[in-house]
Amino acid sequence: MRRRANLKGHKILREIILDTETTGLDPSRGDKIVEIGCLELVNRLPSGETFHVYINPERAMSADAEAVHGISDAFLADKPKFADIVEGFLAFIGSDPLVIHNAAFDMKFLNAELEHIGRAPLQANPVIDTLAMARKRFPGAPASLDALCRRFGVDNSGRVHHGALLDSELLADVYLELSGGRQPGLVFQADAARADNAKTASDAESARQPQKRRPAPLAARLGEEERIAHRAFLEDLPQTAIWFDGGVDGL
Repeated sequence: MRRRANLKGHKILREIILDTETTGLDPSRGDKIVEIGCLELVNRLPSGETFHVYINPERAMSADAEAVHGISDAFLADKPKFADIVEGFLAFIGSDPLVIHNAAFDMKFLNAELEHIGRAPLQANPVIDTLAMARKRFPGAPASLDALCRRFGVDNSGRVHHGALLDSELLADVYLELSGGRQPGLVFQADAARADNAKTASDAESARQPQKRRPAPLAARLGEEERIAHRAFLEDLPQTAIWFDGGVDGL
């Protein structure tokens, strides 16, 4: 599990909300992944970092699956294969916890895809199943993602079809609620981290900019008496003194 320390030395927890869309329900019957959507959480808040890709499954889409997510064979025809995107996917998730709704389904497909290309299954990542969390917290109540959005007041009006990245965004809000809601301390830490990043970027940009000069020098603030007194002071200094170079006229 990877944790990063912020500038104040506090531990930052990184989690990955993950969802997939597939050609069907069973990878043992040849069904494949057609979409992966991941969203990074830092201290339970979205950081803005995402991973999203459509995948050519090299097999036909089932009619039932297409009715759920609206992804067609024609749309996927020119998309990369799983082997083409696996390195980017594994790099994004690292060994951090994966937050998945009905985790057994997605993990079964991901590990089947990895096995198909000769890669090791996902074992380093702890898996958090929000379906199990919801069933434990609300026994007997509907626990689908749509039902949980309604329960927690999460706006899912744009969810005409299932979509891996959209569902990850909705699940991030649901997971926050299932975990106890928004904690002010975590909000402060996330905002501070964003502010630090913005300041660093601003400082770097400023460093690249040429220093501007005034179009005209400022008017002198010394009166004539002060100028005479200052010249007399300079004349008493050794001739090698750096202040004497240019005299008062250099002020």
